[in-house]
Amino acid sequence: MREKLQGAEPDAICPEARISHPTTLRDGVEILDITNYIPFFLSSINNALSRGASAIYRERFGIGITEWRTIAMLAVEPEITAARICEVVNLDKAAASRALATLDEMGLLGSVTSEKDPRKRIWWLNDKGYELHATVIRIALAREDALIKGVDPQDLEAAIRAMRIMMRNVRTI
Repeated sequence: MREKLQGAEPDAICPEARISHPTTLRDGVEILDITNYIPFFLSSINNALSRGASAIYRERFGIGITEWRTIAMLAVEPEITAARICEVVNLDKAAASRALATLDEMGLLGSVTSEKDPRKRIWWLNDKGYELHATVIRIALAREDALIKGVDPQDLEAAIRAMRIMMRNVRTI
């Protein structure tokens, strides 16, 4: 695929693109300009947020970011399988299974074997799980407020629209 794209104009690859690829030349070698490379920003922001959240959640509640994402998903969509959690929050199967096992051991979940497939379980938050969710969501929303502080609401709406498109696009990459 790389061979086909070399020398192609960015607009020929992605006609909707309005910016050129974020590269620069150094000693005759094309390198990324990470100050304008979207995957760098997305990854860096996510890594920093996840590290910070995980430290807070582990210290205060004994859970990490993967467990929090699992709890959040079970609050959004109760009575689902691990596969559904993986699908929506982009966790790998092993991480989701570990998170569910941890949360189950902590007494935060209820589950039953699926009638359709006895190898699968259907999961939900129990009362204790919803109590933890109610506490952690306050922290998560306060962290989001701190993250977007100073961002113009119109810029934020445009960023969210762009990220929704990127979420759709990432499935085809």
